[in-house]
Amino acid sequence: MAESAAIRAVCIMGPTAAGKTRTVMELAERFAIDVISVDSALVYRGMDIGTAKPSPAELRRVPHRLIDICAPHEAYSAGAFCRDVAALLPGSCAAGRLPVLAGGTMLYFQALQQGLADLPAADPKLRAELDSRAAEHGWPALHAELQQLDAATAARLRPNDAQRIQRALEVCLLAGEPMSVLQQQTRPPVRAEYLNIGLLPADRAVLHARIEARLEAMLAGGLIDEVARIAGLPGVTDASPALRAVGYRQFLPHVRGEISREEAFAKAVVATRRLAKRQMTWLRSWPDLHVVDSLNADCGEQVANLIREWQQC
Repeated sequence: MAESAAIRAVCIMGPTAAGKTRTVMELAERFAIDVISVDSALVYRGMDIGTAKPSPAELRRVPHRLIDICAPHEAYSAGAFCRDVAALLPGSCAAGRLPVLAGGTMLYFQALQQGLADLPAADPKLRAELDSRAAEHGWPALHAELQQLDAATAARLRPNDAQRIQRALEVCLLAGEPMSVLQQQTRPPVRAEYLNIGLLPADRAVLHARIEARLEAMLAGGLIDEVARIAGLPGVTDASPALRAVGYRQFLPHVRGEISREEAFAKAVVATRRLAKRQMTWLRSWPDLHVVDSLNADCGEQVANLIREWQQC
């Protein structure tokens, strides 16, 4: 991993529907930048509508790294993200370009800047066993088991958070230590200086309206067909991270005829609002964060000014 102190990068963080892509496109008109996506759903090929992936025209105009790098049946982790970014940053800076990391997966930002624990790799056999037990007893039962092994991790997880409960149990069982203990032994994957900019809309009601309008546009653009296609791909199951993404998870029961389109839409709106709330809560505790109201008409210029001032330091 690179250790050059000359690495400097900008992080554009914000909740879903805050306007991060628009801001990045504006920055590309003002600076020589290399854009790196920080989004756990945009890594998947074919998941275009439900992820609000930049359009092909936008990607031709401003290429984004770490988009469309995985098939929907594959797993992608914070560790893989850190390795990928650590490999990209030195070359970008050496070429005289400014790396701009933009997205809403806060865990990825945290892992990059604060470090990631050296956790055991995924074990397909153990995961299958955990999935089988969850199918029989339910994820709350496995959450209770996690509470006995790692109370600190269990306390921050919802009883039905299948993906995170599975991973926490997997780590405990493979490492013989609680994941919360292992996570205290961290170091950043690359030594760098970051300018952290948070796009936080001042009016949450406007953000909620944007979320609903965007979901309606996704439906009009073929979201239901996209969910059905992804769910039907070889190797994709309900446990696949791709189908756990917000929007896909809520519309999957409708694709299967279990709930109405209206009910799926309502669930997706609620889930997306909750995601945005979690993202904003995380950002408000972020150290050294420069906050810009993403609803301001001059949001892009404000961000550009912050970058100019930082570059002069």
